[in-house]
This record gives sequence, C-alpha cells and structure tokens, in this order.
Amino acid sequence: MRRVILSACLLLAAPVVAQTFTAQDPAPESPATYTAVPLWPQGAPGAAKRRGQAEVGRDYWVRNIHDPSLLVFPAAAKNRNGASVVIMPGGGHKLLVWTNEGTKVATALNRMGITAFVLKYRLGNEPGSPYSVDGDAADDARRAIRWVRAHAADYGIDPARVGAMGFSAGGELVSLIADNPTPAGRPVVDAIDRLSGRPDFQVLVFPGPRGIPAKAIASAPPAFLVAGSLDACCAAPSVALYEQLRKAGVSAELHMYADSDHAFNLDESPRISILHWPDRLYDWLSDGGWLSPRPLGKAAR
Repeated sequence: MRRVILSACLLLAAPVVAQTFTAQDPAPESPATYTAVPLWPQGAPGAAKRRGQAEVGRDYWVRNIHDPSLLVFPAAAKNRNGASVVIMPGGGHKLLVWTNEGTKVATALNRMGITAFVLKYRLGNEPGSPYSVDGDAADDARRAIRWVRAHAADYGIDPARVGAMGFSAGGELVSLIADNPTPAGRPVVDAIDRLSGRPDFQVLVFPGPRGIPAKAIASAPPAFLVAGSLDACCAAPSVALYEQLRKAGVSAELHMYADSDHAFNLDESPRISILHWPDRLYDWLSDGGWLSPRPLGKAAR
C-alpha cells in the first residue's frame, strides 16, 4: 500500500517556477513559498562581468545564469528526518529543465521528509557562454553541497546526510563531484569553500557520460542509478559507472528499464515500471539509513 501512495504523491507534485524572470515571462506560481539564496553573496568566481544580467525563463526551463543559487524547499517539521538533497536539473548544459527535473522533484522529496535544494548552475554549453562544465558548473555543484553543510542547522538537517541528485547533464555534475577528484587550484573565497564538496550519497537519473569512467571511485559515496535501456546517450554510462562502483566495493544499485528512452523524469512515461522508479529510490534511501532520524552528524555507515 505504501508503494501505491508514494507513487500517487509523486505524480501530484506541482511545479513551482523560480525567482527571476524577464518582464514578458509568466509570473511564478508560488513566489512566497520558497526562498532563493545565492551561493556566493559577492558573486561567483569568474562571473563578475555578467553578474546582474537577468535570467531567462519560459514554461519549464531557465537559462542565462550568472549568479548561481539554490531554491530551498524545506521539509515540513512534522515529516523532516534530517536528510537533504541538492537537485541538479538537466538540459545539456544549455538550459535547465527547471520544473520537471527540479521543482517537481523537490516537492516529491519533501513528502519523503527530505529537505531539498534546487541548484541553478552556470551553463557551459549555452551559446556565448564563458563558462566550462568541468570547471565552473562543477564548482557551483560543489559549492552547493558545501553551502548546505554550512547552513544545516538553519534547516534542521544533518550535515552528514547531504545527498546530490542529478538528471542527465545534472547527473554529469553529480558524478564529477562525487566520483572524481576536485581539481587543484580552484578558487577558495571563504570558510564555506573549505568544507567537503563531496555528497554523502548520490542519485543519478539517466546521467550523461561526462566524468565516466570516474577517477576517484574508491572514495565515491553510495549510489543509486536509473536509466532506460534504449537511451543512446546515457544507458551505457549508467552501466559503466555502476560496474566501476561495484568492483570498487562501493554500495550501489542500478535500475535499467526495458524499452525506455531518455528523460522519463517522474511521471512522463506510459510504462508502469517507470512510474514506480521513485519507489525504488525510496526503498534504497530507507535501506541505507538515510531517512532514519538520528543524532546530527552521525554517518549512516
């Protein structure tokens, strides 16, 4: 019965559109419900020339991001279990699929008692972009994990249970920060940058190939991977990363769905198995102890 209820809740998750839009864009649906916080109050390193430019949003996507931020979705106090997840939407590093791979996912995680943070990261493949994926976007992803750890007490969450969840291009960022070493010489601007930018667990949903094969697999956190068997982009990377994790002795679970392609998200497939993949994630999180309240800072294993 729990499985049916959970899936129903996920399907009913309503989109919430983020904060900054140009004048001709549709108004946000719930502007007072959630809070956007900048990752770097003084601006991201290397983004000074474009800081302050307006983001551009249409329907389900957003782009032109020069001031990376997190949109905070606190779990209700009665449900909160101390776990948190930074969500990294996909979009080929050209835009962010903000609702279907961001805000809808956050509200679904809230129903599991998880406080969620949706990341707006800089886009390395957007036309005219001065940013790189492996450098700037990955810096944003690490900074997001560090920021959540630094502010854990503000949200009643455990700094030792900060996960990362990425879709497609966002999954590439998760793998870059979870399964690969931090590049030497990256900017350190304050005390937050001295915290660990590696998540405590990782969820990769049809992740792209960047960062795979991983170069720091022995220190990778536990992983949940899901993809479709027909996905020309991302089926093979998902299997390859799983094999690396398995051979390295890292706890990992892989779900490859038959006759399924890319970008099925939460509720965008006619296949019953796809509609229930979030149940498999809930099971994995529960089995790993990530959803079990415990003294703050105590590791799950």
